[in-house]
Amino acid sequence: MTEIVELNVGGVHYTTTLNSLLHEKDSLLCEMFSEGRENLLKDSKGRYFLDRDGVLFRYILDYLRDKTLNLPEGFREKQRLQKEAEYYKLEGMLACMRKERETRSPGSITLGYRGSFQFGKDGLADVKFRKLSRILVCGRVALCREVFGDTLNESRDPDHGGPDRYTSRFFLKHCFIEQGFDMLHEQGFRLAGSCGSGTAGSAAEPKPGVDAEENRWNHYNEFVFVRD
Repeated sequence: MTEIVELNVGGVHYTTTLNSLLHEKDSLLCEMFSEGRENLLKDSKGRYFLDRDGVLFRYILDYLRDKTLNLPEGFREKQRLQKEAEYYKLEGMLACMRKERETRSPGSITLGYRGSFQFGKDGLADVKFRKLSRILVCGRVALCREVFGDTLNESRDPDHGGPDRYTSRFFLKHCFIEQGFDMLHEQGFRLAGSCGSGTAGSAAEPKPGVDAEENRWNHYNEFVFVRD
């Protein structure tokens, strides 16, 4: 009968079989559990304790069970997961991650935003802060979800068709354009072009609480990112 093994990985508890832990012969887990288990650290419940990321270990265990890498849509911690795989010496898992990067589908995503500049008060005209009202996301639905994950807001998209359709009605749940750039860069996109325009502002009275000078300096910018 296959032996059942209970683990405590960084405070997260797992139950698996010894066969799963020994599945990759050259891995650190195989080394740890194939010989000298009596020297491994245990918690107060008798579970083997590993001082590593407990949440990410679920993907390590999934790989050992199935020999395939199945990450959820919009998974945002691939770099951290790679470090865990390197620590456990899982060369097969690392090869799967490299293959996934090499076979990522090409495409383009456009980020656009309308913003304004808030100027300092009481003569501090040199003090200004960029204010973004919303960061728009345009592109193929599946690609947008892959890049932005749970930071993508789909509430204004009326079409609930398949993931291969295109939309221009997504936007981000935050207003940090640099965060959007970082997420695109992490997924292998590069900036292909950008454009911007300014508006002269409305002649109408601004809304209460809106500075008249700020209202005059609205602008719109778009950035086109591509992945070959």
